[in-house]
Amino acid sequence: MREGPLVTFDLFSALVDSRTGASRILGMISAERRWGFDGERIYDEWDRRNKTSQRDEAGWIPFAEHCRDALMATYTDLGLSGPAVVDAAMLLGSVGGWPLWPDVATGLAEIAARHRVGVLSNVDDDVFARTKVAALVADDDVLTSERLRAYKPGAEIYLRAKERAGGALVHVATSARDVRGALEAGIDVIHLRRPGHALDPAGPMPDRSAGDLTELARLLG
Repeated sequence: MREGPLVTFDLFSALVDSRTGASRILGMISAERRWGFDGERIYDEWDRRNKTSQRDEAGWIPFAEHCRDALMATYTDLGLSGPAVVDAAMLLGSVGGWPLWPDVATGLAEIAARHRVGVLSNVDDDVFARTKVAALVADDDVLTSERLRAYKPGAEIYLRAKERAGGALVHVATSARDVRGALEAGIDVIHLRRPGHALDPAGPMPDRSAGDLTELARLLG
């Protein structure tokens, strides 16, 4: 029987290995155009600008626009030639091939057998629908930026998510900005450790941390 608060997961760090998936696409583009950059380097530059745009934008604009503008700026700053607008659309179109972390397919189902499970993510609905996670959670418990009209790490998205959840929410976060943003908004957070992510030493620290979904299930009780 599923009881208690809604347990939301971040999409592109806690559940999906977005760096591996997106870097593969960007690496293919780089190789075809002989840029001499590996996909990981381009991804890191794009991801940094993308997250800065989400943080600093005063109003809500679609996630796809953040991604497009961030890729355009990345190409300009790295001196890369190519149709960034077309490439951004292709990149987001590829999210269905981005891999889940190895414990997700089984572990998320086990958690969902006992708890309400959802997603809280800075994405548009159509982007989420293409991911491998879409088949694993109920649509009513998917809380995207498009639905909430706010972006992490601002407090508003977490507060609106908690309201949508009926006032009881536990957020499972991996990235430093997500952990810090949720904690500063007063949300109950469990840190899910994933390779390539570290907490912000200047920010608040979560009381609970798990190395995989099996350990997370035990923490949820």
